[in-house]
Amino acid sequence: MKIQTGEKLDNFVFDTPFEPGLELKETAERVSGRTALLFLRYYGCTLCQLDIHRLAAGYDQIRDAGGQVLVVLQSRPQTIAGQLKPGDLPFDIICDPEGKLYKAYGIAPAESMEAMVDSHTMEKIKEAQAEGYQHGEYEGNELQLPAAAVIEKDLTVVFVHYGTSAGDVPDVKELADLLTR
Repeated sequence: MKIQTGEKLDNFVFDTPFEPGLELKETAERVSGRTALLFLRYYGCTLCQLDIHRLAAGYDQIRDAGGQVLVVLQSRPQTIAGQLKPGDLPFDIICDPEGKLYKAYGIAPAESMEAMVDSHTMEKIKEAQAEGYQHGEYEGNELQLPAAAVIEKDLTVVFVHYGTSAGDVPDVKELADLLTR
């Protein structure tokens, strides 16, 4: 079932690449403001690498907004832990290799590869290649579309967006703005 503005998310338990058994509510309470959940595909995905590293580079905007971002990936903790060290990113990655959260929140895959690519996505692919990102290990659903949700500390959803293409995710400035509304 798709996430709706005004509803409360369940307090789910998740693993990061470096810490198992964290709770969403406890994590949301770490900051004074809101938390954004950014659902991408998997760590080896070139576009996801671009989005993750741009988020990391601009994360001061998120902190200045009093919030945080949690990136959800269909990657195994071991895959990411093999490529990153604790502290390499200023945010947590929620590892959902079986796609349980994607299913629970109705974040559907595209019908085909062609359906998940638009002109914005093609531009981002070119940018990722120009910045030297290369495709890594395949995990999860290759056709997975992205989504974003912003929640209050009590897990009430104040914003939700279901991507219509692989590149359809809020950028750092948009996320920072959503965290301060």
